[in-house]
Amino acid sequence: HLAFFRNQSTSTANPFNFLRQISVLGYFLQKLKAIMLIICPQNLFSFNLLYLQIAPLENLKMKLSDAISITVLRLDLIHPLIGGNKLYKLKYNIVEAKMQGYDKLVTMGGPYSNHIAATALAGKEAGFKTIGLIRGDEVDNHTLRTAKANGMKLQFIDKSFYRSYRDDKELMQKNFKDAYCIPEGGSNALAVKGCREILKDITEDFDIVVCAVGTGTTLAGITLSLKPYQHAIGISVLKGAFYLDEEVKNRVENENGDADKFNIIHNYHFGGYAKQDANLDRFVKEFNENQSIKIEPIYTGRMFYALVDLIKSDKFKPGTRILAIHTGGMQYIEH
Repeated sequence: HLAFFRNQSTSTANPFNFLRQISVLGYFLQKLKAIMLIICPQNLFSFNLLYLQIAPLENLKMKLSDAISITVLRLDLIHPLIGGNKLYKLKYNIVEAKMQGYDKLVTMGGPYSNHIAATALAGKEAGFKTIGLIRGDEVDNHTLRTAKANGMKLQFIDKSFYRSYRDDKELMQKNFKDAYCIPEGGSNALAVKGCREILKDITEDFDIVVCAVGTGTTLAGITLSLKPYQHAIGISVLKGAFYLDEEVKNRVENENGDADKFNIIHNYHFGGYAKQDANLDRFVKEFNENQSIKIEPIYTGRMFYALVDLIKSDKFKPGTRILAIHTGGMQYIEH
């Protein structure tokens, strides 16, 4: 259901090659080949090597309230290695990269970034070289090993330089002229477009949709796909990231959506992004021991902790039907 383009041409005797030497004809040839990728089913890139599935729905085995139902959308199961919302965010970025004729992707993220690992995998499957700009000193963890295993070259950069890349949207493109650049977390208009498709296969009805929030892109896409009576709640995993309210509002309104249909809760960051907390760790451990659904502490752990706490605090009306989005990120958990 996520259709990416794959360049399957490996022949050195490609009849198009000599035309590339003529700049004008080469340009139009590239566009023609991109169009052919669209209309030829055998060249559609759909993660066929690793089998992308429709995300199933699953009920929580947790008795919190007789009057409130919780169903989980298992985006973590759409792909056996790296499932989750990141693949939706990458979908149209990879399409655009192919259309523009790039063969390399560059993106950025922290050392535990789900986006970094997902970009490495998607890039490999779509035939791209990938480079990941990692914030901070060099470290080794399962997320980064996953990225490297899928061919990504990692460059660790200091936090001030990282902020420069994040704040100046043009700087990365200036320094990587031969690559298609994807911003931190895959957060751009094309990512929002992809995230609008997260709920497209849902046939059951819900009142509230809840997801973890890092950049706000997934929340924006979900908000834009809601029915008139539905509302989205985002649980921020960042400390003091109140700017996210305005960013998501702008993304929604830029697509003529209703910015009153979402809100972000900022009380469940547990000290900041990826910070450890005894209560959170205990919750994640008990959740994983008692549920068939597994979570990690950075995104889904914080989201489910918040959801359980909000229900126990009677923040939802009786009869509320809640859909919780499992956004993946399980490569964080060591196997």
